[in-house]
Amino acid sequence: MPLDLLFRIASTIALAGWIILALAPLQRPLAVLVARTLAAVLCGGYLAVLIHALSNGPPIPGASFNSLDGVMALLKTREAFLAGWVHYLAFDLFTGAWEAETAPAARVPHWLLLVCLALTFLAGPIGLLTYLVLRAARQRSRGL
Repeated sequence: MPLDLLFRIASTIALAGWIILALAPLQRPLAVLVARTLAAVLCGGYLAVLIHALSNGPPIPGASFNSLDGVMALLKTREAFLAGWVHYLAFDLFTGAWEAETAPAARVPHWLLLVCLALTFLAGPIGLLTYLVLRAARQRSRGL
């Protein structure tokens, strides 16, 4: 299957999960389950792309996890870069599902959750940090 098509499929799957999470108040447990299932599908896609990338020829000289240059070398092929993209999509979506699942107990209103979800979608760690700060502040104000 062409890599561009796999990229579009993975991105569409992730986007569907994010839209479902945005609609979470309508049926939160189902939204979280669907988003997690889509994240698991992305994880399977990641595994398939990674296996394909690793079996697609000799390792790139200098590729490693030990240095910035080594990681850059790891991502030089289109297959490896696609695997990295799907990795981000899967983890960010799973993180968003966790945020949506725990928001009611943490008393994070949905409109604030939407901000966190948008930030997690666009800049994963910033969205997670925003959610963690909001969650801690809301729990602190409740005296937990």
